[in-house]
Amino acid sequence: MMDLYQEAVHYLESQHVPVETETDVLEEDVFHEEAVSCLLSPLQVESIDLPDTPTSCSPEEMLEKRLVVLKGILESEELYLRELEALLMPMKALWASAGTSQPVLSSQQVQIVFYQVPELRDMHQTFYSSLKTRLSGHCQTDPGPGEERQMKHTGHELMVGDLFLKMVNQIGLYGGFIENYEKAVEVVRMCTQSEPRFRTLAESMMFNNGADKARTKYTFEALLYKPLDRVTKTTLVLRDLLKTTPEEHGDYATLQEALRLSRSFLSGVNESSQCKREVMLSHGMRRKLMRDGFVVDVSEGERSLRHLFLYTDLLLCTRVKQATRGKQDQYRFCWYLPLAALKVRWVADQEKSDHTHLRLHALRTKMFILRQQLQQQAKGARGLYLSRSRKKLEQMELMLLTLSPVYRLELHSLSGKSHTLLFTSLYELEEWREAIHQLTTENIETVPPDLLTLTSACVKLRMTQQPPLQSSNIGESLCGTLSVAIHSACELQQPSCVYVCVEVDGYQFYDTQAQTHSSVHTLNPHWDQELSFQVDGAQNLRVLCVGQSDGQDDTVLGKSTLTLESKSLTQRWRRQTLQLGQVKVTLSLKYNPHPSEAPSCTAQQRPVFCVHIETVSQQEGVLVPHVVRCCVQEVERRGMDEVGIYRISGTASEISTLKAAFNTNLREAVTRLRSAEVNAVSGVLKLYFRELPRPLIPTELFQSLATALDIPDIKSRSVSLLSLLQSCPAANRHTFLYILHHLQRVSKKEDINKMSLMNLATVFGPSLIRPPVAGLGHNGPSVDISQEVVVQVQVVFWYLQCNNLPEAQISVAHDTDTDTDDETTHM
Repeated sequence: MMDLYQEAVHYLESQHVPVETETDVLEEDVFHEEAVSCLLSPLQVESIDLPDTPTSCSPEEMLEKRLVVLKGILESEELYLRELEALLMPMKALWASAGTSQPVLSSQQVQIVFYQVPELRDMHQTFYSSLKTRLSGHCQTDPGPGEERQMKHTGHELMVGDLFLKMVNQIGLYGGFIENYEKAVEVVRMCTQSEPRFRTLAESMMFNNGADKARTKYTFEALLYKPLDRVTKTTLVLRDLLKTTPEEHGDYATLQEALRLSRSFLSGVNESSQCKREVMLSHGMRRKLMRDGFVVDVSEGERSLRHLFLYTDLLLCTRVKQATRGKQDQYRFCWYLPLAALKVRWVADQEKSDHTHLRLHALRTKMFILRQQLQQQAKGARGLYLSRSRKKLEQMELMLLTLSPVYRLELHSLSGKSHTLLFTSLYELEEWREAIHQLTTENIETVPPDLLTLTSACVKLRMTQQPPLQSSNIGESLCGTLSVAIHSACELQQPSCVYVCVEVDGYQFYDTQAQTHSSVHTLNPHWDQELSFQVDGAQNLRVLCVGQSDGQDDTVLGKSTLTLESKSLTQRWRRQTLQLGQVKVTLSLKYNPHPSEAPSCTAQQRPVFCVHIETVSQQEGVLVPHVVRCCVQEVERRGMDEVGIYRISGTASEISTLKAAFNTNLREAVTRLRSAEVNAVSGVLKLYFRELPRPLIPTELFQSLATALDIPDIKSRSVSLLSLLQSCPAANRHTFLYILHHLQRVSKKEDINKMSLMNLATVFGPSLIRPPVAGLGHNGPSVDISQEVVVQVQVVFWYLQCNNLPEAQISVAHDTDTDTDDETTHM
């Protein structure tokens, strides 16, 4: 007797359905969302954020939109019918084999698997044919000259409400399918595991994916889920169609009734399927909510505040519909992504446009003024006024939450579906990334969600009730200036370029985040960089250590949170070490309380070139300016073997670009420095010293240095020159010592780079030491111009030859609280 399995395969092939024998995991599986997105294409959930703001348009514009919606519905119906046909394709062969001695499925199992599917196909086929006929009659020809009025009239005459009402009156068929769905899936899974013939069949379903005749591969279970997914969209279809139908249109009342019936049916389904909220996954685990919170979702360039829910097997993005008083909030479905094979990456901070900066500044200023008014009028104002003002402040905060985020979390599913989320806080983004990564590393099997039930359950399951509005926070907080000096890090697992990101909370009137520049590639990075925050309502400090690798994404190496208590912070620096995972970061804090001030427009970094070194030192909180240290570190990283380093000039345009970057954005400058020509880096360093308004060695010491060089006794000469160096201001002295030690290290590779101590003294002498300018009232005899260059070079050459130069101190002392030892905070 002929093998019944082969008969089934032959039947499928006769219907032009290829059957493949491999049993590998299929690319198009039960979690594929492309079809879902196609179903939703004409029915997009509103992108308007909280609260709703109704749009207004003319009846003619509404009718045009209505026609677009109807065409989209027709396209999605056509796709859905192809999916149902693909699902029903093997039914005849399976019924035929059920009556034999070797059935693939028993007749009872066939009935369970295909229960109500033929009826659903017939119902939608009738609806599709009728809708297509009416739309075809309406859109046969484009309007010619003089026909515009007739087309508008035809738009009013196009009646489809009765078709939708007829379909909704038969929607009860879905009730039977939904009740039977879990049994059908159980049969499919059981037979897929136990029956090889059915497994080959179940994993080789195909359907025609459109006019291009491309075929898409699905599992049996994936197609079986399609009706369940489709019925949850019925209300959305009718709601969108009703929104584009003028109230005076003949369809309006009919569509309203269809929408009421649809909602009533889905409400009944929801009540009868409460048990589905805890869906059993593979490995005996139930679907649970692991984390939720408010994020900014980016779609087609538009930002919207969304409530994101992370379950054990999927991410669900919803839109909150805030209810009126006495009623419950509602959640509307936006999108979901299964965690199986989900790829996650985050992108470092993105620069805001000037327009966005101005908009944020205006918003922050309005918030600040409104809050000041609330505080002043809190005692005398009426309750209604205060309530309205607080509500207005909350709405401004919501807008700020939507506009200000700059960190991108990109999500890419196996099916090619992608979404982008934005965060203001890198710390919060990393928490989401860690939570998703922990779940995706496990053996995940996603059960297709009942989106209606799952979305409705969000009201009860949510852990985060409201967006993170600072205006609702109560408790002790800081108001004033918080300074954070980042010193160094240690215990890295491997050499890296590392930077530290610091975040504070509180009202968003001021910038709440700052970062150090990136260190050189090392195991023990040092920054000694001071970050300053204007705070109002700050309670927590968050610190993250981030590693950078060439050609790879940044990686958060560790993070920690520190509670800010005014009683433990003073106007004197307090030094401590934070344990950030496996990395230790040493920092110092000080706090100067004062009344909050109106936010200034986003402060730009003060320039460093052509500025007195004492000023740069003071504004950076260091003794050796960052531009000097960064250039020296970069030269020592990759320029020590460069022939003629400091003698051969770099490209003028590249030096000019780096100079501009250091004057505006230190982090960007250091990033550019990493890839710049090394001679351009050395050129920037020489340019910085040349453009100092006053030389590194004060001009009033020039005559004394020249005299000291003439002292015959070597010991006396040494004492005199070192004493003159000690008389220099602190920033000048330590920067001079820092550059001298660097040049000594360069000269140790003289056999390679051809830069002797004399060569280096010749290059740097005229920049570091300058004679007094005649006529400016300097004291002492003038020096012969012919001897000036000799003195400049010989002084630097002598210091470079000195073997007992003091070490340079890079930063000011940040640990002046000598009563307290350096403490380590473990998080």
